[in-house]
Amino acid sequence: MTTPLNFITIDRHWFLTWTTYGTWLPGDQRGFVGRRPDELGRNVRQNKYGTPAVAPNGRLRNFVRSNLKAPPIVLDSDQAAELFKQFEETARIRGWLLIAVGIMPTHIHIVVGVPGDPDPDKILTDFKAYGSGRLNKKWGKPTSDTWWTTGGSTRKLPDDHSVEAAIQYIREQQNPLLIWTREEGLLSLK
Repeated sequence: MTTPLNFITIDRHWFLTWTTYGTWLPGDQRGFVGRRPDELGRNVRQNKYGTPAVAPNGRLRNFVRSNLKAPPIVLDSDQAAELFKQFEETARIRGWLLIAVGIMPTHIHIVVGVPGDPDPDKILTDFKAYGSGRLNKKWGKPTSDTWWTTGGSTRKLPDDHSVEAAIQYIREQQNPLLIWTREEGLLSLK
């Protein structure tokens, strides 16, 4: 049995981001989240909020690109509409409050409120997994065996100002397939 949204107590807000398969590779000129040597030469993961991305590396990018199992995945408007329906369903079933969604051809942003303090990686994994299931059911499993890159970004939004900033960031996305906010509804759909 699910709890009606008006009875959910929201304890945490998260800004989730992930990319489609093959569209933002290690070594990318935009920078990337990955491993790099620290000041002592140890190989550390550079993925903390507020820290710089790992510097571009053309050789690494070309190596990774040459080892892709399939061409990069670029979503279309029909797929975006199906993903949005699934994100709404996933949030409802889990008892989460979906606040904003941005679906672009190569990446997705979600702002979500959750009761308690669940692992944000689990929240991200649920949205990705159920989204994949919906896409697989309608379009079949992609040649790459996945719609998404591994992992993604989970940024805790500590206050109302940061939640509003994340929503505004989603509203300002370039070339969106779908933008939705809880306050305003569907803002953009190609």
